[in-house]
Amino acid sequence: MLLNDGNLQALTGGLRLKIRIQHPGVHERTDRGGSYWYFRYWEDALQADGTTKAIRKFNTIGPSKGDNRLTKKQAEVERDKFLAKINKPTVQEKVADGLALFGRMVEKYRAAHVEAEVAGRFLLAKPTREKYVIHLEQRIVPKWGTRRLCEINPDEVQQWLFETCESWHMMNDLRGIMSGIYTKAEEWGYWPEGRRNPMSRVKIGEKWTVRPERILTEDETVKVLARLSDPNLLIIETALATGARISEILGLTWQHLDLNEGVIRIVQRNWRGDIDDPKSKTSKRPLTLGNLADRYRVKATADKAQPDKWIFARTDGSGLPLWDSGVRQALKKAAAAEGCDFPGLGPHSLRRAYITWVQEAGGSSIEASKMAGHSTVRMTEGYTKIQLNRQADLTRRIQDKLASAGEKLSGEHEAVSEIPASPTAKFAELDGTVAGPQTIH
Repeated sequence: MLLNDGNLQALTGGLRLKIRIQHPGVHERTDRGGSYWYFRYWEDALQADGTTKAIRKFNTIGPSKGDNRLTKKQAEVERDKFLAKINKPTVQEKVADGLALFGRMVEKYRAAHVEAEVAGRFLLAKPTREKYVIHLEQRIVPKWGTRRLCEINPDEVQQWLFETCESWHMMNDLRGIMSGIYTKAEEWGYWPEGRRNPMSRVKIGEKWTVRPERILTEDETVKVLARLSDPNLLIIETALATGARISEILGLTWQHLDLNEGVIRIVQRNWRGDIDDPKSKTSKRPLTLGNLADRYRVKATADKAQPDKWIFARTDGSGLPLWDSGVRQALKKAAAAEGCDFPGLGPHSLRRAYITWVQEAGGSSIEASKMAGHSTVRMTEGYTKIQLNRQADLTRRIQDKLASAGEKLSGEHEAVSEIPASPTAKFAELDGTVAGPQTIH
């Protein structure tokens, strides 16, 4: 990326570098258990106030004796290669070594990635953009904005995350955003190519959650559904029947519904008025409605459905689609009335229920993953909840299987004990002798 001096000075906070030409002599050392070529040189080390300080350093070139020995001329060539990176340093060369201010890199990262548009479309979905901006403005920049890229140490970041974050997910998000900034810095020439991303050394431990990721039981679900009315009822039932995200359901228009086949096609999502592609490529998928198809047919007739109209539209005459907040409030209110509300209950917990129930009904984890629109089966594993009633059922099946085997074995033993003795055995028993092979003397 081409930069003029003004931009470079802005990126580095006005850093000024000393120009020093060095050409130290190459010397041979033989007094420390070996023979090798070396030289001494000066290196400018960055100070906390943005100035530099010259530090005397020692550099070993290579052996002067032995099979792999270097001649003095060869050693001088290697010295010159090394010093070429130090003599007459330019700001641009130093910027590439990680001297850019982290806060300046954040500005470039926001403009070129977080809020970037291509052909009139944002690179990131609106929920992701908003989350990134909040984290950058409220957490990352206030803490690290005045540091240079090369001054941010993994152990400091790790301690900061442990002390300030309220959940594992927040730690993971902050670390991921900061890692992305370093990745872009390397792509744009502000971080040495091939140097390890410092955030890869930040460890946040095994995943943990602030609140239990539970789901409603089947009985609780039926009671909650009985307290809902359309359109919220149909939306919730669709989430339970298909596993679709609430944004995908509210992004449906009538052209995405095949009334004859009873299938909806997920091709877009609606997040509070922002219409965009679904979360991932695998999220574009067909989903069967089962018994709900008849409900949609009735709604299509009542709404005088037109292909480009929203299936779940506002009733204020605006023609705009519903937001998820109203659906969530209706669900929480119904659950509270039944005494089964819990922190985290919402359309997303219905998605967990669907993924769990699909597998309880005999579906494979791969099938559940495909229908949920997950990128990997591992992600589906995190959504799968083993309910106590399911555990109890599986436990009883194992116990019944063992009991059946025990009864079968017991029956076989009884059958063997009821087999009548042979005539020879009976005669021997009467005669007082033992039946069987006799030894002849």
